[in-house]
Amino acid sequence: MGTPVIALVGATAVGKSAVAVALARRIGGEIINADSRQVYRGMAIGTGIPSEDERSGVPHHLYGISEPDDDFSLGRFLTAAKCAIQDIHERARTPIVVGGTGQYVWALLEGWNVPEVAPDPELRQQLMERAEAEGRDTLHEELRRLDPTAAELIHPNNLIRAMRALEVVRTTGRPFSEQRTQTPPPWDTHIAGVSMEREALDVRIEQRVDHQLEAGWVDEVRALLAAGYSPSLSSFRSIGYREIATHIEGHMPVDEIRQTIISKTRRFARTQFAWFRADDERITWVEADEVSERPSEQIQATLGL
Repeated sequence: MGTPVIALVGATAVGKSAVAVALARRIGGEIINADSRQVYRGMAIGTGIPSEDERSGVPHHLYGISEPDDDFSLGRFLTAAKCAIQDIHERARTPIVVGGTGQYVWALLEGWNVPEVAPDPELRQQLMERAEAEGRDTLHEELRRLDPTAAELIHPNNLIRAMRALEVVRTTGRPFSEQRTQTPPPWDTHIAGVSMEREALDVRIEQRVDHQLEAGWVDEVRALLAAGYSPSLSSFRSIGYREIATHIEGHMPVDEIRQTIISKTRRFARTQFAWFRADDERITWVEADEVSERPSEQIQATLGL
């Protein structure tokens, strides 16, 4: 039995962060971000990074650690997350991994060994332009020809992962799937999922988007643009940023971008269900309304901590 690591997973807007803070305060835990969008500085509102008040004095790690023009990768996340886990364990506290980026969560918990291939900005730009001109299915079909196993593991709509797999294949001349091995981590892992009926989640998502817009999301994007960050950056693929940039440029009214963001966020939540399945025996699921009153006690009891 190794030292414990707790993971809280689930769809966006389901309330994982609040549950994590309550649990951390109860068991002496510290929170590690596993959301690929929340690693960027200057993008706290739109990506939903917990505010200082929401953190309630609980240490949070890997939030806002990368500039918006950095190409933050899965490999960088794994290195940083493992260091954070070790540091937290050395201080006799409990790491609580929180996030909805399934690739990040499972890569960490399953011990993926990611191919050490440096990003190729020129190749990525070529692939992106090709996807925009011919459709993202084109890249997935190429991956299926070059590495059928990887293509089976990567959803056709996941353009970023398909591009990365093609980048590795083209750079190394070897299938991406053959280079991704696993080394089980030395932790005693407990995984809890926070779920919610889809209709209720749709309402929660709409409320969250309205709150983000009221909190100054448009001004946040305006500040990024004024600082010289381009909407073509990978960080701007976070839902809402390119839409708001288009609004700022005068090409889309705010009511239209609001509805677009809500629709995209709802679709994104559906894709998260594929990563965190209700029938996954590794995940102990609890309903969000069941933990709303006493979240830390409910999760602690559910995981048997």
